[in-house]
Amino acid sequence: MSVRTFRITVRGAFDALDEEQRAELLARAAEHDVLRAAFTPEGHLTYDLAARPFFTFRFVDSGEAEEDIVPATERALAAADRWLTDRGYGHKNLRAQAEDLSQAPLSKRQRRAQAAG
Repeated sequence: MSVRTFRITVRGAFDALDEEQRAELLARAAEHDVLRAAFTPEGHLTYDLAARPFFTFRFVDSGEAEEDIVPATERALAAADRWLTDRGYGHKNLRAQAEDLSQAPLSKRQRRAQAAG
C-alpha cells in the first residue's frame, strides 16, 4: 500500500477576544501572515486580525487508505481547537476541508513529465 498525503484546512473566527489577547495576536501577525502559509504536521496558523476576525490553520497528515482522511480531519480540528483553547483565545465556527493529494488532478507540467516517461 502507498502512503496518501492529506491537506487539511481548518477555518474559524476569533470570538470575544479581550484587548490583551487582541494586542498579542496583532503583535505576532507578521509570523502568521498568509504569505508565509504552509501545510505542516503541527498546523500553521494565518490571520489578518486588523482586517477581519477569521483565521485558517493548515495541516498535513497521511494515511494508507482513502478512508483515513476522516480521522486525519478530526485530528486537525482537535489540534486547532486545542491550540486556541490552550492560549485562551475565544473562537467559533470551526470547520474543516480536506484534500487527498493522490486524488488531485495533475498539472500541465506533471502530465508532460508523465508522458515523457
